[in-house]
Amino acid sequence: ASIKEIAKRGKDPLAGPLRLGVIYTVAPYLLPELVRNVIKRTPQMPLLLQENFTVRLLEMLRTGELDAAILAEPFPDQGLAVSPLYDEPFLIAVPRGHRLAGCKALSSEAIRDETMLLLGTGHCFRDHVLDVCPEFARFSPSSEGIRKSFEGSSLETIKQMVASGMGITVVPKLSVPQQNVPHAADPSTDHVCYVPFTDPPPTRRVVLVWRKSFTRHEAIVALRQAIMDCNLHGVTMLAS
Repeated sequence: ASIKEIAKRGKDPLAGPLRLGVIYTVAPYLLPELVRNVIKRTPQMPLLLQENFTVRLLEMLRTGELDAAILAEPFPDQGLAVSPLYDEPFLIAVPRGHRLAGCKALSSEAIRDETMLLLGTGHCFRDHVLDVCPEFARFSPSSEGIRKSFEGSSLETIKQMVASGMGITVVPKLSVPQQNVPHAADPSTDHVCYVPFTDPPPTRRVVLVWRKSFTRHEAIVALRQAIMDCNLHGVTMLAS
């Protein structure tokens, strides 16, 4: 940044780009509306976005390549400032026509014998799924045979694999098309049904983190408010 830019930011903490990292399993479902909100509310603060794994985003925060990041807890505490955003329940995605597709709700026990499609190693959501269904840890990278081919690179890829009948998976609520919530068996939904877990459903907490030394506090406040203004269907928004 030039001296002129730094001086400008000193007068207006909202002036200038904000470098924001977002984990892969949040970005596609939050960013489109968030970017629109930021442009509308604080056009002088464009977002420079980086999608990545939690570990890489934490490293980029530490080295100053990012100003803030949106992560899911838990993650290694690196002395960062943390502001909770929302709690997001998980649902079970099953092929339309599957024997479980007509269920109103399912327990983790009820799906233990199914073929579980998982995100690849490095995705924190994979770890969340294995916390809910630890028996599926047998589909780890160290396991042999075809099970390894059931690891996908994105939630959307895995949902297509579910639609083709390869197995079932667990997904966060924001990745579910709204017309499929809480449960639907409509042919127009890409042949996937989304079934809630029995109460209390497993959830993940999504948070905003930044370096405690970051001086543009008003920029963080504005970003958080832009997130709070998003219409995030089915999650529980949290006070800061």
